[in-house]
Amino acid sequence: MKSKIKWAALGGLVLSFLSLLVHLLLAKYSSADLLQYNAMTIFSEDLNMNVEGRQGPGYRKLWKNVKSLESLQPHANPRSRYPVPTKQNNGFIYAKVFGGFEKIRTSICDLVTISRLLNATLVIPEIQESTQSKGISSKFKSFSYLYNEEQFIAALANDVIIVKSLPPNLKEARKRKQYPTFKPKSSASPSFYTREVLPKLKKSKVIGLVLADGGCLQPILPPSLAEYQRLRCRVAFHALHFRPEIIALGHLMVERLRASGQPYLAYHSGLVRDTLAYHGCAELFQDVHTELIQYRRAQMIKQGIIKEELNVDSFVRKGNGSCPLMPEEVGLLLRAMGYPPKTRIYLAGSETFGGQRVLIPLRAMYTNLVDRTSLCSKQELTNLVGPEMPLPLDPFKPPSAKSVGQLKQEWDKASPRPRPLPPPPDRPIYQHEKEGWYGWVAEKDSEPDPAPIDLRRQAHQLLWAALDYIVSVEADAFFPGFNNDGSGWPDFSGLVMGHRLYEMASARTYRPDRKYLAELFNRTSDHLYYPNHNWTLSVREHLNKSLGEEGLMREFHLSKPMSFLSHPIPECSCRIVNTAEVQGSGKGISHQLLYEGEDECPKWMEHGLTTGHVPQNIGNEDEPQEDEMDLEGQLELDDEGSTTNTTPSLEQDEETDPDD
Repeated sequence: MKSKIKWAALGGLVLSFLSLLVHLLLAKYSSADLLQYNAMTIFSEDLNMNVEGRQGPGYRKLWKNVKSLESLQPHANPRSRYPVPTKQNNGFIYAKVFGGFEKIRTSICDLVTISRLLNATLVIPEIQESTQSKGISSKFKSFSYLYNEEQFIAALANDVIIVKSLPPNLKEARKRKQYPTFKPKSSASPSFYTREVLPKLKKSKVIGLVLADGGCLQPILPPSLAEYQRLRCRVAFHALHFRPEIIALGHLMVERLRASGQPYLAYHSGLVRDTLAYHGCAELFQDVHTELIQYRRAQMIKQGIIKEELNVDSFVRKGNGSCPLMPEEVGLLLRAMGYPPKTRIYLAGSETFGGQRVLIPLRAMYTNLVDRTSLCSKQELTNLVGPEMPLPLDPFKPPSAKSVGQLKQEWDKASPRPRPLPPPPDRPIYQHEKEGWYGWVAEKDSEPDPAPIDLRRQAHQLLWAALDYIVSVEADAFFPGFNNDGSGWPDFSGLVMGHRLYEMASARTYRPDRKYLAELFNRTSDHLYYPNHNWTLSVREHLNKSLGEEGLMREFHLSKPMSFLSHPIPECSCRIVNTAEVQGSGKGISHQLLYEGEDECPKWMEHGLTTGHVPQNIGNEDEPQEDEMDLEGQLELDDEGSTTNTTPSLEQDEETDPDD
């Protein structure tokens, strides 16, 4: 009997060893594949749970279109006499564009508009963040690193003549800096170009523009220049296509998010160092991030960008809406709206200032929070970047140790004896303390110049922002953390919201009022995770109204004066008014009162509205009205897959819907 037990124990040990060996081999040879489908596995597990009511009318209402805005349709075609450009024009315009993704996109749209205004030929602009000096792949030029050159030229053939480079004779003169160069601001008026720039263009036949302000033309133009506003829309929404590899990977990410027909929400935090420094939001963070914001704010004051004091009360700023909604607050808002804990949320933004620490509360509330690294394998992202020359990944060099002779020489030169013992050696600086782009804060008072690897990462961030842009525009719902901040710089959320407004105005895009929400959060600061019934209703009422005409009216007054592309209507839209369905859906504020001079859509567009595509998981107006589920009233999943219902859902008659 004892020998049988020994043999059984030995067999168990052998099987355990074999099992461990198999797991190690699997982890070694298939880690990339497992990483690539990690998020998809989580989504599949969620879909297989047996939860009754998940697809009920209340859940579908969270994703349905805003029917009162379905009459708004994209229409950026010329509506008056619009001559085709000819090669016999006033000359060439070449430009250098500085800044990140948002500034690049806005600047290119303004450049095309200026070229049309001055009757000039535009040379493909140079994107300085993606020049060869930044260490990008030799496979791309600066513009083609992000955008499709051929599509850009062909789509604008009836608007502006675009060439890839200057003629050889003019190119040599440019190298000798024989042509005038201008550095216009984003608030430059059309008269500045017709009075100051045009005469020099006609004289020299070539001018250069240096754009570092996120644009070169004021956002709002007089009604007589409405065709130039529509040209901006044609550039942004029809001509500026990303290169095919970016589009393919972006659409693949959307497919993975929508696996099994499930919708997803895109969220951009807006936590960017420059914007936080501009508004004085340093105290909202901790440790080194506060120092980084204050250092950048001091730089802006020195450069004259900010006319205020260095130290301001961040909580007062947050109270008046000048600071972003933190990820934790966004999670609480989504929970109050009734989005279930397993909702798929895509986190856009290649740089979330504050790191993973600020995302912990949101990730705890919504476990299906993913970003590009969760949806794409490392190989897919590497293929997008292209072949690059190797760079030293770790420029850190520990301080060299002093020789015995140097130590003896220092000892001999010391003060006369008796003297105290020499101080202990300095604590060594370990490598892990140098990791990250903020390691200089602990040692220096000034920020060091970027290393070659930092310049390459800045170029990569353009690609990551392009992927985020595609996923955010295609999302079933979009929630901005920080848009129309008043800085005058174009922001990612504003560009996404403007694109969604142009392509499909009725898509679910939240436009929160941060000042009003700050008051709501202050009202329940002691019970954030267990707010009272009225607080939840107030949040729902505000966010539902922000989806519709009231939210559009607010954005018209706040966003458009800062960036036309963030609110490209009514210049780039039209309204269908001849279908019975549309005529019966207008509720609340009259849309004609919001936008004077709004055009009626051509007759051929009416058919598109009645037969248009309806996204999945979007409810109908004919369905029985049912209150959206909140966290307390929805069915929650426990670890075993069972369901528990904690408290009854909120009453329907206290709900406010954007269509009501």
